Amino acid sequence: MRILTIGGRAIRVAARDGTPGWPPLLLCNGIGASLELFQPFVDVLDPRRPVIRFDMPGIGGSPAPVIPYHLGMLAPLLADLLDHLGYQQADVLGISWGGGLAQQFALSRPDRVRRLVLVATGPGALMIPGHPRVLLRILSPRRHRDPGYAGRIASELYGGSARNDPALARDLLHATARLGPARGYYYQLLSSVGWTSLPRLPRLRPPTLILAGDDDPIIPLVNARIMHRLIPRSQLHVYHGGHLELAAHAERIAPVVEAFLGPDGPGAGPQYHGPFGS
Repeated sequence: MRILTIGGRAIRVAARDGTPGWPPLLLCNGIGASLELFQPFVDVLDPRRPVIRFDMPGIGGSPAPVIPYHLGMLAPLLADLLDHLGYQQADVLGISWGGGLAQQFALSRPDRVRRLVLVATGPGALMIPGHPRVLLRILSPRRHRDPGYAGRIASELYGGSARNDPALARDLLHATARLGPARGYYYQLLSSVGWTSLPRLPRLRPPTLILAGDDDPIIPLVNARIMHRLIPRSQLHVYHGGHLELAAHAERIAPVVEAFLGPDGPGAGPQYHGPFGS
């Protein structure tokens, strides 16, 4: 865990070493969520797989940016992060807002993305939205700052396992996560205004796995089906659950991701170029 200056921005990065020759998995998180939210998922991944996590500016342990930024301009940040860590190419997984960032990176720099995994996410502004009451909850960072409030709205907001166990969502958001300034949350929220990948999805080159829950109030399942129809060579896996299942039940979802990324996946081996100098 360290603070790195990447593309002129200071961000907190956690990089797990793996077996030489294995492509790293770069994880892009959702709005307001620090890199610790991925910990249950990272814990059940193959230990030979290098994993890179980071906090967006103003989120978790990353210092707040001075001025706002836009999601469409963030691809160089990920490319510079891979350069700094010595990787030419990576598998990229994005959840929720991070799925938009992962799509933008794959569209802007397809040479840097070996595989793409999109979890509980949509194509941005041109998507089928959730219920207006759910979207209003997202406009405030309160759920990341108030554990009691997070527990009270978990069922309505996250669906899936949170309906029967709201404390699970509360603990995932607050047990180990670091709290950034409110400005960082609003900057991240504003960064996606007007952004959409929808008309560009047929141009996505990396093999893509789409993971979507059948009870996700934030990102209705229909969005995953639309993306699957538009993205060439994409695979769709619908799991039973809601918006946070990647962390809440990582033991069920990680094997699906591993099977897609592993040696038996499409285009494995020769497409990976390895770290610089290897």
